[in-house]
Amino acid sequence: MKALVALILLVQLPIHKAVPAALPAPLGCDDPESEAAAEVAVNYINSHSHHGYKFALNRIEDIRVVPQGPNNDIIFLELDLLETKCPILSPTPLANCTVRSFTEHAVEGDCDVKLQKVDGTLSVLASKCHSHADSSEDILKVCPDCPVLARLNNTEVLETVSAALNDYNSKTTGPYLRLLEIGRAKIQYHPSHVIVTEFAVGATNCSAEEAKANVGACQLLPEDQSNFGFCTAVKVKNPAQDIQVDCQLYGHQVPAADTPLLSQDTSAGLPPSAVGVTSHNLGLAHNNPVASESSSSEILRSMLSAKSVAKRAVAEAAQHDKVPRPVGFAPPPPPCPGKIRHFDI
Repeated sequence: MKALVALILLVQLPIHKAVPAALPAPLGCDDPESEAAAEVAVNYINSHSHHGYKFALNRIEDIRVVPQGPNNDIIFLELDLLETKCPILSPTPLANCTVRSFTEHAVEGDCDVKLQKVDGTLSVLASKCHSHADSSEDILKVCPDCPVLARLNNTEVLETVSAALNDYNSKTTGPYLRLLEIGRAKIQYHPSHVIVTEFAVGATNCSAEEAKANVGACQLLPEDQSNFGFCTAVKVKNPAQDIQVDCQLYGHQVPAADTPLLSQDTSAGLPPSAVGVTSHNLGLAHNNPVASESSSSEILRSMLSAKSVAKRAVAEAAQHDKVPRPVGFAPPPPPCPGKIRHFDI
């Protein structure tokens, strides 16, 4: 009889279904964790770029996190960057580099970056970037009199760089400098004809005085003694011919173990015409040796896969959220894209 009563009571007990735990909300683009990952990514991109200028973060466009296990996540970032005024080889910290203004004809960089976070430590596995200058039409709408970027193989640009470097070498008591690459150039026609150029240089094993005797013997310094710098030149053609040039050498810098020097991937020692039509392309597609991808195109496929996983996780979490929202309660804003730090182009 006692057994029968116990069985009846057991049958009458309410049955509690297991409710899956709600998955964590997706990481927002402006969350501290996202910004920390973006900082690591931008530093990595700048340290592995061999040309042009340093880039600063403008906006986190998207972030996806794919858990790999306890304290182990893969993070995919889409970043919008803006060119600064610091050449890539400048020792100036990025935090002290000024982002070029919109009217200076800004250059934007779009980057996809794959990182891993293990026990709180972030490392970049792979990155792929491309960049482009804003359209001339956009600049002229805001500032009709502002000069826009000129093509780097423009005859006047090449003549100005050559004349400026010759002028500097003829007056310096330091090492003879050779052209590495032209970074930017602008030509203004009114009210005066002015050409402004910026270009990277490298010190040679000759003094400027020694180069006068045999300039062909002057070669860029070897890697363990390398000394790079940057020059700005202004040439006024009308009403009078005048050129002014200012060059700064940075001194020898020892790169990190996995960061190649500019001299390993540059047009150093070539005539200006061989530098190329444009240097606005970051030209960076790098894979860390420990990364699983053999090609940076894998980043895009991984990004798409990560988005699918994240969307599915959000949908599953929403299915288990049965708590009604109070009347008038606004839904949270979308986590991405993030805030614009400088300006949109």
